[in-house]
Amino acid sequence: MQTELSTRLGVEHAVFGFTPFPAVAAAISRAGGFGVLGAVRYGAGEELARDLDWMEEHADGKPYGVDVVMPAKKVEGVTEADIEAMIPEGHRAFVRDTLAKHGVPELAEGEASGWRITGWLEEVARSQLDVAFDYPVKLLANALGSPPADVVARAHDHGILVAALAGSARHALHHKEAGLDVIVAQGYEAGGHTGEIASMVLTPEVVRAVDPLPVLAAGGIGSGEQIAAGLALGAQGVWIGSLWLTTEEAELHSPALIRKLLAAGSGDTVRSRALTGKPARQLRTEWTDAWEDSDGPGPLPMPLQGLLVAEAVSRIQKYEVEPLLGTPVGQIVGRMDEVRPVQAVFDDLTRGFERAIDRVIRIAKRA
Repeated sequence: MQTELSTRLGVEHAVFGFTPFPAVAAAISRAGGFGVLGAVRYGAGEELARDLDWMEEHADGKPYGVDVVMPAKKVEGVTEADIEAMIPEGHRAFVRDTLAKHGVPELAEGEASGWRITGWLEEVARSQLDVAFDYPVKLLANALGSPPADVVARAHDHGILVAALAGSARHALHHKEAGLDVIVAQGYEAGGHTGEIASMVLTPEVVRAVDPLPVLAAGGIGSGEQIAAGLALGAQGVWIGSLWLTTEEAELHSPALIRKLLAAGSGDTVRSRALTGKPARQLRTEWTDAWEDSDGPGPLPMPLQGLLVAEAVSRIQKYEVEPLLGTPVGQIVGRMDEVRPVQAVFDDLTRGFERAIDRVIRIAKRA
């Protein structure tokens, strides 16, 4: 599974594995892929530095990247406190009532919310980049459009390739015009923030639109056969995220959530704005249903929604309130039916890829 892009980055397989867990990212790189550590769950840069230190010790010298979330346009003088003040009291009451309805206990006195998406704020993302640029990162990805121009220039000065996710050919062209190096064509099936175009349609559209830039196919990919399909559509690799959630190295710390993931089928996800304010594919739960209910206030725009529900999500996760418990995950969740080490997942991907290529070769010979 080698392509021009994987060769350029020095990896054996053109499989880019996005994950919020450093142990998973390191294991992906060790297995011959390219681990990409998601930084959005971290606060200030010091937290990220701790885990990048760990990555350096456990990736066996193999290349890896970092994924941040920051807008292309800078908003001056806006703090987290300013954003918190914009949240209507009616929405706060709705959260309180929903949690009370399901008997979700309060956090202990003085206990801070463990789930804060402060990484969505540009000032935090920039502090994370200040740290990341001190490490031998080979790829910087941004999940919220093209990074600001000065960030792209700074990454290039460090010899780091810059990637961004795109849900349409129009978005991909914008990334190309912004000087990015790699485009991730993320289809409707993907976990987290997604657009409305399926991977089979999106990938070749993006490949054609940004040629000769390399494209990674993303969304609904969890087998070697699907990797082969992505490459056949013109991609130079694949971007896989959801599949790693049920690996042994993942740090979910929630037996209830793992059970829900293993039991879920491909139809058990929904694109909902309940978590961040933007449509994000996740497990369908009574929490997502509540936010879609016409009798409720409806989700707020990003980043208000994420700050509004941060403590609630922490409480739901801590006490494993199963009717409300969910996580961003793609439609490939239907394939995630056992807990395995990352290496076993990689072995399955490579075998499936070989089967697909052999099948195509046999067909070509008969023709």
